[in-house]
Amino acid sequence: MNQSSSATSSVSPLAPAAAHRGARVAIISASWHQDIVHQARDAALAEFDRHGLPPAQVALFDVPGAFEIPLLARKLARSGRYDAIVACALVVNGGIYRHEFVTTAVIDGLMRVQLDTEVPVMSAVLTPRDFHDHEDHVRFFREHFVKKGTEVAQACLQTMAYLRKLASPTLATPQQATPAVAEAVAA
Repeated sequence: MNQSSSATSSVSPLAPAAAHRGARVAIISASWHQDIVHQARDAALAEFDRHGLPPAQVALFDVPGAFEIPLLARKLARSGRYDAIVACALVVNGGIYRHEFVTTAVIDGLMRVQLDTEVPVMSAVLTPRDFHDHEDHVRFFREHFVKKGTEVAQACLQTMAYLRKLASPTLATPQQATPAVAEAVAA
């Protein structure tokens, strides 16, 4: 999500609304720093809607903190009701515990859910090195989470499009796919 590619792709998250008909996405948000975290959630909802995935096809879930996200993501992925899951949280250094441990546990848990269930799990779980609960930092991170929410929605749409393309019976050979899809098929 944070990397850009110069390769062109025939699968675009900017596909017409019909491309996302019937798709279901779950967004899980941590309640800690909700005023910041919900900026990512709301930006993702707006980006999904701009690209043909209306809010009615996106289920919203709030959990107490980031640590609770992977378990709910696993339950949602295994339910078979969602084509993708998006996680949003802000994990800060509160001075009492090492926030790196929490972040590692959450990100590793999300990756495990994704690999075990084959349901894409996107992360807008951010861990700033320094966060201070004062007006300037809160304003900065509220704005930054809008950007990250938009980016995570775009990554989600593109990943769902790739997976639909891979599942398509018309994808006869890897040579007919985009380079990234061809590489995935060959693996």
